[in-house]
Amino acid sequence: MNATGRAPEDDRDDGRTENNAGDDRTVIVSGFRQQDAQGATQAFEQAATHNVLPPGTRLGEFEILGLIGEGGFGIVYLAFDTSLDRHVALKEYMPSALAARVGTTQVQVRSARYESMFRAGLKSFINDEARLLARFDHQSLVKVYRFWEANGTAYMAMPYYKGVTLRDALKARKTPPDEAWLRALLTPLVDALAVLHAANCFHRDIAPDNIILLEESHRPVLLDFGAARRVIGDMTQALTVILKPGYAPIEQYAEVPSLRQGPWTDHYALAALVYFAITGKTPPPSVGRMVKDSYQPLAKLAAGRYSERFLKAIDHALSVQPANRPQTDRQFAAELGISLDEDAAGGGANGMTPGARRRAGWLLGAACGLATAAALGFFVPKLLSHAPSNSVDRAADVASAPVPASAAPVVASSGAVAVASAASDAKPPVTPPPALPPFTPADEFARIVSLADPSIVVKAEVPQPRAVIGRDRLRFSITSNRDGYLYVFVVDPANQYLQLFPNELDRDNRIGAKKRLVLPRPSWPMEAGEPVGANHFIAIVSSAPRDFAALDMTHDSVFASLSPEAQNAAAAQRTLTASPFAGVPSCGSGTPSCPVAFGAAAFKIDVVHSSK
Repeated sequence: MNATGRAPEDDRDDGRTENNAGDDRTVIVSGFRQQDAQGATQAFEQAATHNVLPPGTRLGEFEILGLIGEGGFGIVYLAFDTSLDRHVALKEYMPSALAARVGTTQVQVRSARYESMFRAGLKSFINDEARLLARFDHQSLVKVYRFWEANGTAYMAMPYYKGVTLRDALKARKTPPDEAWLRALLTPLVDALAVLHAANCFHRDIAPDNIILLEESHRPVLLDFGAARRVIGDMTQALTVILKPGYAPIEQYAEVPSLRQGPWTDHYALAALVYFAITGKTPPPSVGRMVKDSYQPLAKLAAGRYSERFLKAIDHALSVQPANRPQTDRQFAAELGISLDEDAAGGGANGMTPGARRRAGWLLGAACGLATAAALGFFVPKLLSHAPSNSVDRAADVASAPVPASAAPVVASSGAVAVASAASDAKPPVTPPPALPPFTPADEFARIVSLADPSIVVKAEVPQPRAVIGRDRLRFSITSNRDGYLYVFVVDPANQYLQLFPNELDRDNRIGAKKRLVLPRPSWPMEAGEPVGANHFIAIVSSAPRDFAALDMTHDSVFASLSPEAQNAAAAQRTLTASPFAGVPSCGSGTPSCPVAFGAAAFKIDVVHSSK
């Protein structure tokens, strides 16, 4: 129900037939002008449930003024930011079927059987929506000011947008919009999608009620990403909750290798939106079109009212098979006859920026939340040891030699790297201790293995050391002869250094003695993608939790990352007997002693175009 108190289906008085299965969603609605707070309070009185926080409630620096919208998975309030003296839209994670309000502000799961679904949705709300949106800065994407967890749930503060939804704007029109109006609508939206797609993120929920036209500029802004709703829907198999017939392409209904999601997934929904704007009805549901395609091309239905080029572009994007649609934002824009910002459109066949293409290695299935999103490029060419200049340097180089590769399934252990002693005829040093070899992440992984405690035996098994792009998923297992805490890092050919595990989606990194831990876990599957090359990994098992604060990692996505500058800064702190890249034990205050021992194993996975 929207803030006016009318159910969405009650608005359909113009003959338009928009298929909205499961329209139980959070909707940001307009209508607040000089009496914003008064209007929001009235909306609260009309539509309030026991889950809605009353006006006057304080959440940190934010004071609730009233209700903007309530759906089955979240509540949006009009709030006042007392620290920055501005109005904001405050979104609260509240899946009403799984949880309820207890006390004043606390949210509690209704039953233990709903706990896992509630937690999965909460993670997705934070990581796949709030954290993700906070990364982007585009005038047609919702901006997240900040997000946090409290009261058993989570919140995000966003700009308070005044305007009307595209759905309401279309209803208010007596005739379909002309081509110029549609082009003006599409240009910033396709440009915004290009920004998302360049980071391998996809919206997957584009529809007229998910776009707001701002009050003065009429600029469109993409709204609800619905990440938590999709995760919970996936777990309950409730496709009517997470998909909109007519707007959802076929690849969103099932995980089939030949029907992968990508930019073309959002293109389909955006084209369906245009189809609705022109004809007053959505295209036939894509599932039915797979059996019998009753789609009527716009090139015939609207011939003469719009240019042939424009109509054919929409028809092309509405092809049932993903491979038959425009594959990049640049291609889609060109067919529509609109121009994109070069930074957003990027270059090359992928329609991504060069930096984004370098990060397109393993595709994380759940991280971005908007689809197979956070892309990671883990592929580095084989790093050779630096040529020794003297006997001392030679010893250091051997100590940091990479783990040898094998065509058979890789098994790396804590003893995989040999440490050579200096030549027997070497004289005792009379100069300062030898300098460490030049830093490379792969070499440092090998050096960490050599510094590990040999009594903690860590083994990494890779059943498939060669992964084919677009076909194979990342998979490896770690075992240890002792209980401990597991940390896995990886470096790619673009020198992207990431903490793969634990991560924002999976923080339980305990490993039992002689217990096999298989990664990635099902909640964050990863698939091989461009570019080709070798991915170097290190697995560290520590007797105590470890702190990697000295690395100054960036925590702006599912995986913490280490920039090249931060790598070099950390490398400068290395010593012959310690590496900051191995972290330090951290047992917390009050612990009488904190074990420092750790074991380690290094391994690599090659990504290739084909298995031949």
